[in-house]
Amino acid sequence: MTLNSTASQQINGYPVDRLAAFSDGDSGGNPAGVVICDTLPDAVTMQAIAAEVGYSETAFAAPADEGWRVRYFAPEIEVPFCGHATIALGAALAMRHGEGVFALQLNKARITVEGRREGTRLMAILQSPPTRSEPASPDLLRDSFVLFGLTTADLHPSLAPAVAEGGARHLILPLSSRQRLAEMRYDQAAGRTLMLAHGFATIALVYPERPTFFHARNPFASGGVYEDPATGAAAAALAGYLRDAGWPHGGAIDVLQGEDMGSPSRIHAEIPPETGASIRISGTVRALGGS
Repeated sequence: MTLNSTASQQINGYPVDRLAAFSDGDSGGNPAGVVICDTLPDAVTMQAIAAEVGYSETAFAAPADEGWRVRYFAPEIEVPFCGHATIALGAALAMRHGEGVFALQLNKARITVEGRREGTRLMAILQSPPTRSEPASPDLLRDSFVLFGLTTADLHPSLAPAVAEGGARHLILPLSSRQRLAEMRYDQAAGRTLMLAHGFATIALVYPERPTFFHARNPFASGGVYEDPATGAAAAALAGYLRDAGWPHGGAIDVLQGEDMGSPSRIHAEIPPETGASIRISGTVRALGGS
């Protein structure tokens, strides 16, 4: 299926496009629903549509103030920001309105997403909300160790756990080996309790193969999803944290996520030097079926 022939499925009277953001060529990526309409439905309707779509997030967008009013819903909750659904939305807007930069008004921030063509594919680039980070507390570390069966020896020796934000709140757990990342398991109900108690969108377990190349896994139990194959919001939070921590990122990192799920996804993050500055997140997009 080409991007121009993406099928829209009608759910509750609204057209839903299905796109995979941060795809790895013609495979992988994180599926997102995109609803573009004249006026946003009420929250109950958006939540019901997102639950029926069944993806980790669905983005809803309607024209407003020379830009777009956008809200994001997971199957069980509304989230303040979703990176992969924003990338999918950028591609969908470019399909409808041509290449360009689109202004987005979120619940708590104003951002932009750019949609453009690269040959036969579309890619999108978002500017995240501002970033911030702080060390993870001892109590939070204890609880996360219990959740994932980790010990201090499993943590990366040069990168400490942190709570980081880039539009949504995440716990970042840097691990010492790729194997330990591949072995990640947790109880989803317990994970949901922990994430909701601390306001986490996801918990990002990461392993730096090189200073500029990270492997990642992102449990999303707070939204009713065991694991996300690509999480642009967490990548923005991670990138902001690496800047705060003085990590030798060289101005950009690449994140490979979803590999252990069989859905490899590639996220590129550009990191400006200013503390708290927005992160530029980019990736390619592929169309999915309409059902």
